[in-house]
Amino acid sequence: MRPHFIASVLCVCSLTGLALPAQAAEPNPLSVHVLDLQTGQPSPGIRVDLERRGATGTWQPLGNGITDEQGRIRALVPAGALNQWAAGDYRVVFRTGEFYARQQQPSFFPEIPVVFRVDSAKQHYHVPLLLSPFGFSTYRGN
Repeated sequence: MRPHFIASVLCVCSLTGLALPAQAAEPNPLSVHVLDLQTGQPSPGIRVDLERRGATGTWQPLGNGITDEQGRIRALVPAGALNQWAAGDYRVVFRTGEFYARQQQPSFFPEIPVVFRVDSAKQHYHVPLLLSPFGFSTYRGN
């Protein structure tokens, strides 16, 4: 009788591992990645602000984050602002001056604003920044 009980428990445990969550979390539509061209390494600890251009042309704060040890922010749009994510013009501002000041390294750009257009709120947008103290490059990633 004991072997049947063990088999039943194992079967139930296996099946519960297959259960799907009732509702999957909605993926975040925006991520960023900062790499230091001088060192070839990720740039952790850079504050990034997200803004949306309003109807009057002024920039309105939407969220912010800090790059992780891999230089990434995987979900820059806050969960509470996902309903505001729509087609339009956005800006991410990389606070690079703060980053280099902590390293006691001079730099030319105290901040790097990157303006981009969202055509479809259903797509994922990725903004990589290749950074050095005196220059930068960016593009639309995937």
